[in-house]
Amino acid sequence: MSETLILLVAFVIIAVASSQISKLFTKLHLPIITGILFVGIIAGPFILKMVPTGIHLKLGFINDLSLAFIAFAAGSELYLKELRNRIKQISWITFGQLFIIFSMSSTIIYFLANQIPFMADLSVNNKLVIALFMGTIFVARSPSSAIAVINELRAKGPFTSTVLGVTVVKEVFVIILFTIVLASSKSMINNDVIGVVFIIALLAELLVSFALGYGLGRLLSKIMSLKMEENYKAVIIVFVGYLVYVFTHYIGVYSKEWIGHEVFLEPLLICIIAGFVVANYTNFRFEFLTIMEKVGPFVYIAFFTLTGLSLSIDLLLSVWQIALLLFFIRLISVIIGTVVGGVFAGDKMKYNLLGGMSYVTQAGVAIGLSTIVAKEFPAWGEEFLTLLVAVIVINLIVGPPLFKWAINLMDEAHTKANSKDGDVIRDAIIFGYENQSIALATQLISQGWSVKIATQLTKDKTKDIDNAEIVHIKTLDNTAFKQLECEKANTIVTMLSDDDNLIIANNAYESLGTKNLIVRLNDRNNAEKFQKLDAKIVEPNTAMVSLLDHFVRSPQATSLLLGMEDGKDTIDIEITAKEMHGMALRDLRFPQDAIILSVHRKDNALICHGFTRLRLGDIVTVVGSPESLDKVSYKLAN
Repeated sequence: MSETLILLVAFVIIAVASSQISKLFTKLHLPIITGILFVGIIAGPFILKMVPTGIHLKLGFINDLSLAFIAFAAGSELYLKELRNRIKQISWITFGQLFIIFSMSSTIIYFLANQIPFMADLSVNNKLVIALFMGTIFVARSPSSAIAVINELRAKGPFTSTVLGVTVVKEVFVIILFTIVLASSKSMINNDVIGVVFIIALLAELLVSFALGYGLGRLLSKIMSLKMEENYKAVIIVFVGYLVYVFTHYIGVYSKEWIGHEVFLEPLLICIIAGFVVANYTNFRFEFLTIMEKVGPFVYIAFFTLTGLSLSIDLLLSVWQIALLLFFIRLISVIIGTVVGGVFAGDKMKYNLLGGMSYVTQAGVAIGLSTIVAKEFPAWGEEFLTLLVAVIVINLIVGPPLFKWAINLMDEAHTKANSKDGDVIRDAIIFGYENQSIALATQLISQGWSVKIATQLTKDKTKDIDNAEIVHIKTLDNTAFKQLECEKANTIVTMLSDDDNLIIANNAYESLGTKNLIVRLNDRNNAEKFQKLDAKIVEPNTAMVSLLDHFVRSPQATSLLLGMEDGKDTIDIEITAKEMHGMALRDLRFPQDAIILSVHRKDNALICHGFTRLRLGDIVTVVGSPESLDKVSYKLAN
C-alpha cells in the first residue's frame, strides 16, 4: 500500500505537469493528447526515470476508471433523435467501414506479420489474433476530436451530420466487435475448438452485457436524480464505472471456478450501453453531458499520462516505419469503406470521396482498447501497445487537418469571415448622432457588436467614439445607403425625425430586407406607418413608464432581459437549420444555463412547453451566458 501510495503521488505530480506542458503543443498546432503522451514518455522509466517500470500495472485502477468514463461519454454522444434525418447514410457508411476496414486491415497485417518485428517469431494463431485486434482498433474513430473540429469550424450540413453520426454509432459497434474478437482470441491461442457451444456462450455473454448496461443506465439515472451538487455526482459516476470493472473481473474468476468456463463480460460494452440509455431514455441527458464535459479533461490527462508512462521509448523509435505503413493501410481502408458505404446509401461521389478524410483521427477509445489487449496478452502486449500508440498518434496529428479540409470543400464551415460578406450577425447601423445614440452604440460595442453611427452633421460637430465608426452622409438616398453598406447590416436603428425615419424604414423594408428595424417614434399618430413596415417601435413618452412598471412587477426578469445580470445576455435567433424543423423543445441539447423565453411564429407568440415543435422561420428568444448563446445560435441557425 505504501509503495502504491508513493507511485500515486508521483503520478499525480507528473499528470499535473503534463496538463500544463501539453498546452504548448497547441501553439505548434499539435493535438493536446500528443503533448500529454510526450510528457508521459519523457517522465517514464526509460528517459528521466521518474517512475519505475510497470507503473501501469501498479496503478491499473486509474486505467479502469478512465476507460469506464470514456465509454460513458461515447455512449452519451449517441443521441438517436439527432441521427434521424441521415439514418440511411449513417447505417450504410457505418456498415461499409466496419466490414472493409476490419477485413482489409486484418488480412493485410496478417500477411505482413513476418515484416513486423515482434510478430515474426509468433505462432500462426498469435499472428491471426494480433491482426484481428489491429483490424478492430483501426475501425475506431474519436467522437471527442470530431466534435472539437465541428465546433471549431461551426460546421453544419448533411455532410457534417453524417460524419458525426457515423463516428458515434461506430464506437458502439467497435466495442461489440472487440468483445467478440477478445473472447475468440483466447480460444484461438489455446487451440480450442470454436463450435456451436462457443458461439451460443458468446451470444449469451453479449446479451448479459447489454442487459447489465441497461440496468447500469437506470442506476446512473437514479444517481442523476439525487439532490446534490454535480461534483459529487461526478465522483459517484466515476466510482460506479470502476466498480463495473471490478464486478466483471470477479465474475470471470468465480465462473471459472464454479462452472469451469470463464464468463467474459466486457465492461466497456456495459458502460457504453449505460451512457446511451441515460442520453436517450432518461430526463437527465443534459446534466449527464455537462458532467462528461467537466470531468473529461481530468480523466483524459490521467489516462494518456499513464499510457505515456507505460510506453517503451526504444520500442517506439524502432517501430515508426511500421507505424507509418500501418497508418497508410488504415487510411486506404477507411477511404474504400466510406466510398462503398456511400455508394450503397446513394450519396454523391463528392461526399463519398471526401468522407474518407473525415474518419482518420483516433484517440481515447482506440488507445483504451490497445491497453486492454496489452493487459490480456503480456507476452507480446507491450510491443503491441507501443506500435498501436504510434499509429494512433500519427492519426491524431494528420486526422483533424484532413477533416477540416473536407468540411471546407463541402462548404459547410461557418467560421467568422474576414471579409464583409453580408452575413455578419451582430452588425448595427444607428441613424442619428446624439446622447442616446452614443450611449446605445457604446453598450452594443461592449456586447461584441459592430456599430456604425450615420449622421448628417459635419465632422467638427461630432466626436470620435471608441470602436464605433461615425459615417458622415449628406442625404438619405441610395448613395448614402451604399456608403453605409446598409445591405450588410442585421439591425438598423433610426433616431431622427419621423419623416426621415420613414424614408430609412421604407428603404430597409423594400430594398434591403433588413431583419431588425427599430424606430424611435416622435409622434404616436405615425405608429401605424411604421408597423406596416414591420418596424419595432419605441415611444419615449411611454417607454420609461412601461420599464418602471416591469421593474415593479417582475424585477428579476426585467433585470435579466436588460442585461443587468452579470454574465447573462439575451438574443433572438431565427430557425434556419433544416434539422431543427419539427424538433420538440424538450429534445434540444442546450447548455444548462440557456433558457428559451419565447417562440414567435409569423405574427403569433406561442405558449412554450416541452412538446412545442420548432419550424423553419420561427424566432426563438434565448437567455444565457454569451458562450452558451453562441452555441445555441450555432445549433439553431446557419
